Amino acid sequence: MARVTELRVNGVRRRMDADPDRMLLSVLRDDLDLTGTKYGCGEGQCAACTVLVDGQPMRSCITKVGAVAGKHILTIEGLAPKDGLHPVQEAFLEADAMQCGWCTPGMILGAVALLRHNPDPSEEEIVAGMNGHICRCGTYPRVVRAIQEASRKGGAA
Repeated sequence: MARVTELRVNGVRRRMDADPDRMLLSVLRDDLDLTGTKYGCGEGQCAACTVLVDGQPMRSCITKVGAVAGKHILTIEGLAPKDGLHPVQEAFLEADAMQCGWCTPGMILGAVALLRHNPDPSEEEIVAGMNGHICRCGTYPRVVRAIQEASRKGGAA
């Protein structure tokens, strides 16, 4: 079984010796030291581990690294420009849309994907688009406000 995998993570090509059946989450956290992506349930149900793969949200805890070899993977560490925050990150801060912060990286990347697909979503579309992102702290109304604000500020960028 081939073990050399090329990943494109946050705009950087990385060649590594990785079992293609390993989960992307463990490669990101353990091999690449990108710990912003969080382990939640390990079953793809809570969305804490969400990353964008070729622009689409994926649960990295159930995605095999071999399935994303050569694709563009965006983690929370690669979202912001070097001189500041992404509009969605700014909106989450302004709306106080986080408490413990465990779900926040996955929610932010889910929101970015939603806004790229629909730059001006209604409240109902935000709720539907963020369905599956679980926040144990219950900040859902603030998350909706943050995404609405990010939409007004061009959060689809």
